[in-house]
Amino acid sequence: MKKMHRKTQRKVILLIFELLLLLLLAVTLFIVVKLSKIQKNELNLDNVSINEGLSEETKDAMSDYQTIALFGLDNRSNGNLSKGRSDVIMLAAINNKTHEVKLVSVYRDSYLDTGNGVFEKCNAAYAKGGPEQALSMLNTNLDLAITDYVTVDFNAIVECIDLLGGIEMTITDDEATLMLGYIKELNKLTGNDSKCPASGGTYTLDGVQATAFARIRYGGGDDYKRTERQRAVLAAMVDKAQKSDLKTINALINQMFGDIETSFSNADLLTLAANVFNYKIGDTSGFPYEKVGKKYDKVGDVVIPCDLVSNVTTLHEFLFNETDYTPSDTVQRNSDTIINNTGFRQGDGF
Repeated sequence: MKKMHRKTQRKVILLIFELLLLLLLAVTLFIVVKLSKIQKNELNLDNVSINEGLSEETKDAMSDYQTIALFGLDNRSNGNLSKGRSDVIMLAAINNKTHEVKLVSVYRDSYLDTGNGVFEKCNAAYAKGGPEQALSMLNTNLDLAITDYVTVDFNAIVECIDLLGGIEMTITDDEATLMLGYIKELNKLTGNDSKCPASGGTYTLDGVQATAFARIRYGGGDDYKRTERQRAVLAAMVDKAQKSDLKTINALINQMFGDIETSFSNADLLTLAANVFNYKIGDTSGFPYEKVGKKYDKVGDVVIPCDLVSNVTTLHEFLFNETDYTPSDTVQRNSDTIINNTGFRQGDGF
């Protein structure tokens, strides 16, 4: 009888193990199916430039973080993520130990080398050569080594915020007025019928309203203030998503994953997703730090770093806590070219 009892116990244990294994496989399959909705773009890393001569100290400092480029395209059409001027350019540096995420907005009109020695507004890089050229632009001008990116269309932001039930934002009277034109345009593009807040105050903004708020530029503090709004909207979205239930998360995945393109594989995304509720948005800033806004030559209104070397030094200290950064020869040359072309140098900006 004892032998029969032990045999029965083993069968029960084996059955439980098999059921757990099947459940695990089912969950994994479910997640993979969901992730397959995201447009994958396996980059040719031979086309992504990284500066030679990065100091060992810089490499060590950056190795403690996973740095990802975030692009938002303004293509006036949904789903076209391979080309277009990147209205939003952000750097997200994830601390591998603490999971804190630092965000830096790179002003889209920053006067930088977009490739082959052509200095112009940096958002032209994505339009010319897609994510490879955009990553190369960031790496070569800022002494970074980014090989991964995520690109979204405005439509994805609108859908995400609506599915989250809106996000709470405090807006001014001027911002409420300036949102009107953007809301009308986004309503036409997305088929929504959102209303503009009548005045300043604290509101739960829907997708169109929040996206309009994030897009305010002229009259609303130009690109500097706009990028602050963009980072505030992103932080509010992350916070709301982390507090959402599984039903909402599933709806988010079903609705908006098709409006995202990334270099990450499914395995990479699973690794990131494993810590999604541990991520915390930390400090945020805009680049360049010392700058001048000026209409320059045929390029138009640009943001000129004063100078590039000192701004990149500040960037590395902010993102990676690197206090002994030494610029590469490429950054130094680009800095000298910007000074020679524009006449602005360190101390001339604000």
